[in-house]
Amino acid sequence: MSEKINITTATSALPAKLLQSVAHQRHIKALERELALVEAGLLSQIRFASPIADAAAKYLAAAGGKRIRPLLLLLVSELGSGPTEQVRRVAQVIEITHLASLYHDDVMDEAVTRRGVQTAHLAWSNSVAILAGDLLFARASRLVADMSAEAILLQSETFERLCLGQLHETVGPGTEDDELSFYLQVLADKTGSLISCAARMGALVSGAPREFLDPLTAYGEGIGVAFQLVDDVIDLSPAAADTGKRAGTDLRAGVTTLPLLLLRKSAATNAADADLLRRIETGVAAVAAGADPSVMDKEVTELYRHEVTAQTAMRAHKVAGDAVQALASLPAGRVKTALEKLAKTIVERVG
Repeated sequence: MSEKINITTATSALPAKLLQSVAHQRHIKALERELALVEAGLLSQIRFASPIADAAAKYLAAAGGKRIRPLLLLLVSELGSGPTEQVRRVAQVIEITHLASLYHDDVMDEAVTRRGVQTAHLAWSNSVAILAGDLLFARASRLVADMSAEAILLQSETFERLCLGQLHETVGPGTEDDELSFYLQVLADKTGSLISCAARMGALVSGAPREFLDPLTAYGEGIGVAFQLVDDVIDLSPAAADTGKRAGTDLRAGVTTLPLLLLRKSAATNAADADLLRRIETGVAAVAAGADPSVMDKEVTELYRHEVTAQTAMRAHKVAGDAVQALASLPAGRVKTALEKLAKTIVERVG
């Protein structure tokens, strides 16, 4: 596979609304240049001696992506020294860690496509995909190895949380667990942890004031959870077809989402909700047994229009708002304004 990569992948990933919030055009161009440098070095950082390892490990990186984590890290670094060679390298570490988690997630979820291409486990095999993910995790650890002990510890703790989040999602809550709290913790571990790591690393490696570390960590985790809650709503939306997905893809596959959890809670006291829940469960079982996913079209529409989906969107707004509040101690300026706009942009995907 060619190592040539389209550098515009990075710059086009910059959310337009985020850039609009940054008043100075020079700042926008600087961010674009820095993200392009991160992108350009990404494939060279994941080069392996074995041809099959090389091809498999670079497969998803070459497919593109939003690169929101490196962007966040670069932006936060402006609270300190700004982007440097080490800052760009740790941005690559964060993205490589994210890529590694995607290989494993796709195997466990039996996903068919990722970023518009066939998933790695279908292109090769489950074993190759898992090992490619392992190689990427190993390379991320190698790249951070000569940094400070604090940076190394942060990377390893984040890796641990990613694994715990995936494990807990796989096994589900125990009888002693509150389902809602359990679900939100899974989102915090699976998604929030790496975004918060990006924010904290950006401040840590750039030498930003240490009093900014905890607020930025809370902010990153919050917008990560909000992002996933918004995805729960988008999954049910008819607009999901615009992304090439069928509305209710997760619901039809039996994936737990917040609207479904809230419906289960409501079904305990509401007969109509109990009936909808029963029909959803029957449909999921039918699809799992081989029925066409369209058998659940009516239930997907009903759940999308149900108040529990509106409640999910409201919770996403609340979580994002709390994330912004965590930034109160940061100085006013273009970085803080951009972070506030990013949180707003995330939740505005559902209004």
